[in-house]
Amino acid sequence: MTNRPLDVRPRVGDSEKMTVNLGVVDLGQVDLLVQEGFYSNRSDLVRTAVRNLLATHADTVKQTVARKMLTLGLQHFTRADLERTVAAGERLRIQVVGLARVDHDVTPDLALAAIESVSVLGAFHASPAVRRALAPRTF
Repeated sequence: MTNRPLDVRPRVGDSEKMTVNLGVVDLGQVDLLVQEGFYSNRSDLVRTAVRNLLATHADTVKQTVARKMLTLGLQHFTRADLERTVAAGERLRIQVVGLARVDHDVTPDLALAAIESVSVLGAFHASPAVRRALAPRTF
């Protein structure tokens, strides 16, 4: 059983939508800053705030990623990657902070044979059939 990154390539533009509920006073202040030109829109303010907050906790994130042996960023699994894993008699423990992506040509049977478990903090992209097959192994 191995936990090795196969293809880690950060890509600009990979993003997920998130809903944030704010009080009306906070939202009003956000709108005021946008209106005054500090930010181009609400999303710009939220992205900037999140990046700044993550920067203040960067050491904690780095230490936790190392301690838990997580992949930070993008981990991409192709059909060929998973076939090589099965041929080697291995099974993957996918542990990602960011985005884990399984190509759409990967069958549920191949995914089950190659992947022991999936733990993703962020987003997991795979075909609906592969997601259903791996659901009992996803934490």
